Amino acid sequence: MEHYGTLPDGRAVQRVTLTNHHGLRACVISYGARLTELHVPDRRGTLADIVLGHDTLADYVAGTTYFGATCGRHANRIAQGRYTLNDLPVQLDLNEGANHLHGGRDGFDRKVWDITAQDTSRVTFATHSADGEMGYPGACDLTTTYTLTDANRLTITMQATTTRPTAMNMVNHAYFNLAGQGSGDVLSQTLQLTARSYTPVGAALLPTGDIRAVSGTPYDFRSAKPIGQDFAALGDDARGYDHNWCLSYADTALRPCATAIDPASGRRMALTTTEPGVQVYTGGYLDAAMTGKLGKPLCRYAGFTLETQKFPDSPNWPQFPSSRLNPGQTYHHVMEFTFDTVPA
Repeated sequence: MEHYGTLPDGRAVQRVTLTNHHGLRACVISYGARLTELHVPDRRGTLADIVLGHDTLADYVAGTTYFGATCGRHANRIAQGRYTLNDLPVQLDLNEGANHLHGGRDGFDRKVWDITAQDTSRVTFATHSADGEMGYPGACDLTTTYTLTDANRLTITMQATTTRPTAMNMVNHAYFNLAGQGSGDVLSQTLQLTARSYTPVGAALLPTGDIRAVSGTPYDFRSAKPIGQDFAALGDDARGYDHNWCLSYADTALRPCATAIDPASGRRMALTTTEPGVQVYTGGYLDAAMTGKLGKPLCRYAGFTLETQKFPDSPNWPQFPSSRLNPGQTYHHVMEFTFDTVPA
């Protein structure tokens, strides 16, 4: 553990580096329980950092992209920040126009988490969310654990308990570029999703409540294809994808979610998860006015996210998987990334 920086209010932020015997290296910081670096070898063994981020703590504090952060309580969007719980209205913080996004302006991504356990392969962050924070009922205790194994797996485990019924939908918001951060756009990298349906969106990227088959649409990633292949067919969504895909959710076991490949470097990343959905955002609102690592400007489509989750706005749609968490229950969310390479 090492000192990473100090916030304007004097709170210290720490960094932990995880390593394995194959040279993989992950760096995480206590501000937002956030993944800031992930160095992975290509088919020749050359390491590159494959997650977007910033060089300094001040840049993370000033940023609006959620790079690498643990987000919540309820990540993604909730329409007008409103839902009903036990027949009573809940009003959340409005931080994206008239809507609620990623837990509000002071969500989990803005907390300085405590480091409660660590070694060279694992670190656990913990924090508390007060009753009424950002409008959410219930006091919650939270943990996020990062584990890097010699099988080239990075596992992220998020857990929470509550004192009152509440909504809980934590996500990790890392942006990936398998060619290496700062190397350009990801449009030629391929993506496959284990999803036969998705949730269409309307105004302000809010779900319509429909669950629609991907067959015959540009949202069909059941077979691997370049990320940018069908952008022209998206119409109003011409800046790319920012949508939830529906995975199988019959139980809470780890199940296949996504596989991404960079053909040029050969890096392959496979993701499994316990969650029923995954938000794929292809960075359509990133631009050169934003500075990434090493002082390099970003570009549109500089990275993509794979945010495993309950569905967006799920408290308002009973047909969506429930994000309700009750006292006595433990919210348990696992996402596991496996890295290897494919031949040229």
